[in-house]
Amino acid sequence: MATPGFLDWPFFTDRHRELAASVSAWAATRFLQRESAEDRESVEAACRRIVRDLGRAGWTRYCVPARDRTEERGGASGFDVRALALIRETLARQDALADFAFAMQGLGSGAIALAGSPQIQERYLPPVAAGEAIAAFALSEPDAGSDVAALQCRATRTADGYRLEGEKTWISNGGIADFYCVFARTSAPEKKADGTTSAAGISAFVVEAATAGLSVSRRIDTLSPHPLASLQFQGCLVPETHRLGAEGGGFKLAMQTLDVFRTSVAAAAVGFAQRALDEALAHSVDRTMFGRTLADFQLTQAALADMATAIDAARLLTYRAAWRRDRGERATSEVAMAKMAATEAAQQVIDRAVQMFGGRGVCRGEIIERLYRDIRALRIYEGATEVQKLIIGRDLIQRTAGTRS
Repeated sequence: MATPGFLDWPFFTDRHRELAASVSAWAATRFLQRESAEDRESVEAACRRIVRDLGRAGWTRYCVPARDRTEERGGASGFDVRALALIRETLARQDALADFAFAMQGLGSGAIALAGSPQIQERYLPPVAAGEAIAAFALSEPDAGSDVAALQCRATRTADGYRLEGEKTWISNGGIADFYCVFARTSAPEKKADGTTSAAGISAFVVEAATAGLSVSRRIDTLSPHPLASLQFQGCLVPETHRLGAEGGGFKLAMQTLDVFRTSVAAAAVGFAQRALDEALAHSVDRTMFGRTLADFQLTQAALADMATAIDAARLLTYRAAWRRDRGERATSEVAMAKMAATEAAQQVIDRAVQMFGGRGVCRGEIIERLYRDIRALRIYEGATEVQKLIIGRDLIQRTAGTRS
């Protein structure tokens, strides 16, 4: 259970509280008896099934902006970031693959929602919202991760649109997605005065999985199994109508997309950490040692206090950032702080829980062991901790310079 009073915080409306209660009740029943997906079926098959289940339950509709304006949700970007965060925290507490499946529906189609033409939005967003189509975000390359300006995949104009050539890697939902939002260079990179490469000249495109010239070149296994692959583009023709936004505006669009969904990464980390604390509390009162329970020892009590405090601090930062995003306020630092603080805190909380479980904590199949694998990637994707520090530092300097000018 989440921290008592958590949903009474002023960041939320009654609608958010009702949503949180509904998702929590659904997830608790849906995943109560669920074994890890890799034990029962392929991860790819499990992910497809979970997306369908999330769609039928109505949760994936929050991955796209509300189409019916009588439905009161969505901030300046059209997304209800608090709703996204609440759903991800709840799903992450129950099942990491469910959290992943939900998150990628939003991130994978976010660029379409933000910059797609009305026709493209009408074609791709309703199936995503219904859980009937799987989306993917294809930005990273072998030599372009945090350094997006190093991107090499090329999109060359032709009489019929654009021809894509190059490789993408670390692509979540790679191999199972129905379409990809692909970022590629439409003009040669330029050097800036400081010697670094400019991110200008990058454009975004919707590429359907069945497009000739697009193939999965390698499937990637990680600590926490979910569909991940490298993609190859060889003479892949994409109509001009599938470009998202203006030519050369892809870098800004990618950052806008990440900025919307980065807060939800923090929320997922909070969900993982909360589950670890729940498991640690239950274990501490059941485990007997030296004629006492583990909970009787002051070292255990101190550890639990540190874990609970770290989670609450991360949760506060997370929902402050989501609240500011939904109000249309500048939240660059707040979002980066939430992502950094929540993922780092969750890693520490889960590590402490593993220590409390002792040998059981590192046995495959144990919830704590799975959480230990699940959390690690969150400190890297959608902007590593080190990148968040740069974002915060630069934003602080810009704000200070602005007040002095």
